[in-house]
Formats: sequence, C-alpha cells, structure tokens
Amino acid sequence: MSDALIRPTIEDIARASGVSKGTVSRVINGHSTVAERTRARVQEVIARLDYTPDPAARNLSWRTGQTLGLSLDRDDPMLSPYQVLFRRALEAHTAPLGVQLLDLRADLTRMARLPSAVLVMHAVEGDPRLSFLQQAGVPAVLIGHHPASFWVAPDDEGGAQLATTQLLQAGHRHLVYLGAGPSQVAQDRQRGFERAARTTGATTHLLAADFTVLGGYRAVRRAWESGLRFTGLFAQSDESAIGAVAALEDLGINIPGDVSVVGFDGLPELPLPYALTTVSQDIPRIASTALTLVGEAISGRLPRGEFIPVQLISGATVAPAPGGSP
Repeated sequence: MSDALIRPTIEDIARASGVSKGTVSRVINGHSTVAERTRARVQEVIARLDYTPDPAARNLSWRTGQTLGLSLDRDDPMLSPYQVLFRRALEAHTAPLGVQLLDLRADLTRMARLPSAVLVMHAVEGDPRLSFLQQAGVPAVLIGHHPASFWVAPDDEGGAQLATTQLLQAGHRHLVYLGAGPSQVAQDRQRGFERAARTTGATTHLLAADFTVLGGYRAVRRAWESGLRFTGLFAQSDESAIGAVAALEDLGINIPGDVSVVGFDGLPELPLPYALTTVSQDIPRIASTALTLVGEAISGRLPRGEFIPVQLISGATVAPAPGGSP
C-alpha cells in the first residue's frame, strides 16, 4: 500500500508537531488550554497531512472523564474470542486519547465509583443495568436494542434468517437451534431461525446453551444421546457451533455429510480443519458506532439506535440433506 493511501493518525500529528497526543486532541476539540503558538503549529501539521479526526474518537473525547466501562453479563467470559475482538476494535479509537477501558460485571450497584460512560452487553428483557445507570446519571449505550436507550446491534434476527435459509435451501427440514436462552441476542437469533423455518414447515427443536464451545458440546451431545435426530443445526455463536461439531464427530456423525452446521459471528480463527459456514458481523463498525453514540449520550441528544448489517460466509459445513433423513 502506498503512503498516499495510509490515513494519518493522531500519533503522526503529535510526532510531526513535537507535542503529546493529548495536546493534539485538545487542539482538535477546540480546548482553550493550548498556547496559540502550539495550536497554530498543530493546525498547520493537520492541514499539511490532510488529517481527518475519527468521528467516534472525537465524540468520545467530549467526555469529562477518562473511563469507559464494558458491562458483561454475570457468566460472560471476558477473554472470549468475540469479546477480545470487540475490545480491540474499541481500543483502536480510545487508546490514542488515553481513554481507559474497564471490564465490569453485571452488578454495577457494588461499584464505589462508576465510569464516565458504560457499554451494556448481553442484556436481558428489562435489564436492571439500564435503569440503574439512568438513575445514576451515567451515559450508557446498549450493545443490543431498546427503544428508550442509545443502542447498536448486529442484525441478529436477519442474520439468523440467512443462516437458516442456507440450511433450508440445501434441503434440510429437521433443524435445531442451538442457543435458546434469556439474552436478547439469543432470543433475536431464535426468532430469525423460527421465522425462516416456518416458510417451509420444517421441524424445529430448541436446545438451551450458552455461547461457549463447552456449552455447545454438552447440549448437542446430550440431545443426540437422548434420541433427538436432525440434519441441520444453526448455532447462536461460532464457539457453540464448534462445540456442536466436536460433539457430533465424537459420536461418529459426519459433518456435513450427515449434519450441516451454521454458526454466527464470523470469528477469524476457529479450531476446525475446515471453514465454518457462518453469519459474519462487522465488529469494528459496531464498536465505532457505539463510541459515536456514547458521545451523543454525553452531549444530551435524544436516544437513537442502529442495526449493523451482517453477511453470510459460505464454508464447508453445509451440504445437501442426506437421503432418508429422519
């Protein structure tokens, strides 16, 4: 890639101006605490390098504090592949500004001091975190959807329809949804699964499971050993899809010859010898939009939300339904 195509960063501006990143940030955001000579030098470098501030990072820098909390559900693993990717995407915007990300658990009432703003993840219906943060006066953005809140979410329902339609088009009529549970994500993906399945009158079964490999493995192995038979499986996450594949293969079931599997997330690295068919969500765009909404929440704007499009990625785990399927 040529230098002309590389977008200059706030670090480049600071280096060329001979000042700190914090000083550059204050110039960009119009703070009056920067000396005029320094301000002029930084503005000259910004113009010369044709630097355009990142809207998400700029919005975030309007905050009076310097901490952003990520509130996970009680049992969410902080180092899950999805969580690592989401945090990395956030840090691409927040790190240049020196904004600290804080990992929080669901019970925010025990915190002695709340962050300046919070991203609420894996919400359930009537999630108490949203009402608590509102009462505490802390700006919050839901990674999910809620009509009275700032929110951003992948198109979970539409993505589940894409995944299920892929199985239906391959002739599968005995389907399982792996991941039934109380979270908004699980329920949205279940709705999309059921909506698509109804178009063909397919037989459907719901298996309760969390988003983890182990949860998917246990749920699928237990169901198969109990006599449940199916030829197509849609898992609410790539991790649980991996667990399902491992369980079926341990039982002597061929993937995708006997059972086809579709996941959801589009994780870049999976412990499979072949590519998983999955619905990919745009994690960097979700993170960037969340930070833009944080800035709007801090500025006192009216709540709004945005669904981020998803896309089906064809892999090697879907094949035509076997003849004489159950």
